[in-house]
Amino acid sequence: MPLPPAPTKRAALLSPDAHDAPARSSHGRSGRRSSDRSTEDTGSNGTRPLELFDRHAAEAGGAVEAPVAPRAKAPAPAVPEAPPSRRGETRVSAPVAAPQNPPRAKRGKSNGPAKLFVLDTNVLLHDPMCLFRFEEHDIFLPMIVLEELDGHKKGTTEVARNGRQTSRTLDALAAAQGADIGKGLKLDTTGHREAGGKLFFQTAPLDYTLPTSLPQGKADNQILGVVQALRDLYAKDAPDRPKQEVVLVSKDINMRVKARALGLAADDYQNDKTLEDGDLLYSGSLALPADFWTRQSKTVESWQSGSSTFYRISGPIVPNLYINQFVYFEAPGEPSMYARVTEIRDKTAVLKTLKDYGSLKNAVWGVSTRNREQNFAMNLLMDPDVDFVTLTGTAGTGKTLMALASGLTQVLDDRRYTEIIMTRATVSVGEDIGFLPGTEEEKMGPWMGALDDNLEFLAKGDSGGAGEWGRAATNELIRSKIKIKSMNFMRGRTFLNKYVIIDEAQNLTPKQMKTLVTRAGPGTKIICMGNLAQIDTPYLTEGSSGLTFAVDKFKGWPHSGHITLARGERSRLADFASEVL
Repeated sequence: MPLPPAPTKRAALLSPDAHDAPARSSHGRSGRRSSDRSTEDTGSNGTRPLELFDRHAAEAGGAVEAPVAPRAKAPAPAVPEAPPSRRGETRVSAPVAAPQNPPRAKRGKSNGPAKLFVLDTNVLLHDPMCLFRFEEHDIFLPMIVLEELDGHKKGTTEVARNGRQTSRTLDALAAAQGADIGKGLKLDTTGHREAGGKLFFQTAPLDYTLPTSLPQGKADNQILGVVQALRDLYAKDAPDRPKQEVVLVSKDINMRVKARALGLAADDYQNDKTLEDGDLLYSGSLALPADFWTRQSKTVESWQSGSSTFYRISGPIVPNLYINQFVYFEAPGEPSMYARVTEIRDKTAVLKTLKDYGSLKNAVWGVSTRNREQNFAMNLLMDPDVDFVTLTGTAGTGKTLMALASGLTQVLDDRRYTEIIMTRATVSVGEDIGFLPGTEEEKMGPWMGALDDNLEFLAKGDSGGAGEWGRAATNELIRSKIKIKSMNFMRGRTFLNKYVIIDEAQNLTPKQMKTLVTRAGPGTKIICMGNLAQIDTPYLTEGSSGLTFAVDKFKGWPHSGHITLARGERSRLADFASEVL
């Protein structure tokens, strides 16, 4: 690949603010709550440092975060200070942080009094730790919620496990020393210092009147009645309690709609969302601006090592980069450059040019990449130093084919791994077909249609003109090195020197994703693939999917990589359908 032209003039001078910009946002874990965002984005007294985010655009830009005013104290009894809370922020952890980062302004408490959140049963069954995620605000549980919680505790499903965990948490809070249910249970007594509010149970009947069109015996309507009674009760100050806003928190859309129709405040449970907007998801690649080589700092060092060329760069682009992020330079009339960030130190970064898997001589198990993003993905899949790879993209972008091709090459040719283990979330698109007979692998067979389709293509290309016997022998050899496993039996296992493919990972919860990734033993590589536009799991969204969770948490780690595949290569029909349907 021809070397890019050397810089011809010095970079433009930056403003002092840009020089002082931190390389990454804060390392602290940010909590989120289901309160109005207006309390989080208002007013300004202090100054905040400039934050730089990576974008899909061709230029490296910066965005100044709005300053936040200190929050007023609530008239309620003093509670421990809540941690900083921002929703929808891209949080990153840098391998090497800039040493001159200015200190971040401290966040105060929210404006106005603490709110009283009434939790629906589905919130507790969705996240057993939700009780500790509302910061300084109070929580109220109607008696019908405890009754419903008791009805969901039996079984081995994720919902049943969450129900039992919630019951144990409630028992621990009630059994804490000095706990008084009548006055409210302090949520920080079990070690969760970030929770500064209290937990209240319904200990007495509440008077409320609902429209006759809402049946009184239904659990949802009883919860709505409790919210209505609490709203009237807390509408004015009383000697023993302050005035509070009462908000219903539910994952049920219809429940929230009915609450708003009755004039009650309702909100979705937001803390399970890794990102507020799917467009903020890390893409894994960054386009260098057209004037990149001319705007760089005084010198650009370059050297050759083997078949790769290395560049050490500095300047305003460095704070936008992550380890194992791909950068590319494409300009009319100039040589293109495709490279990966291998090192970030202080204000410099090292770029390493890529191997071109689009060339037939570098084909992997007969598969050549057809576009830029596929070549980026294949460089990650074939790198033995990258232990965790995440691939996202629409249907037909080649995720499964590339993962299988690189897996077969490294298992059968390079002997780097002993076998391929493939699993996926068994979530139906339509009606379930019921129980399936046979062994674990036979039961997973109907879910592995994508595997069969891609193996048919790979085996046909590999056997060449070997005839029927040759193709049969190749298929038998390939099948012997691929094991299909169910996710239900992954708990407690350890994979040694395996090549693990997790397909349809967008249907996993963050907890399930953690369970699968922590199965990796020495020498194991895990590939997670999915299309965030095809989520079939109830209560999961693009922002709360386990795949989004993994992409966001692993970015910048030296042994992981991510690529969003942009262009479909299946067929013109599939590409057009992905766009218009």
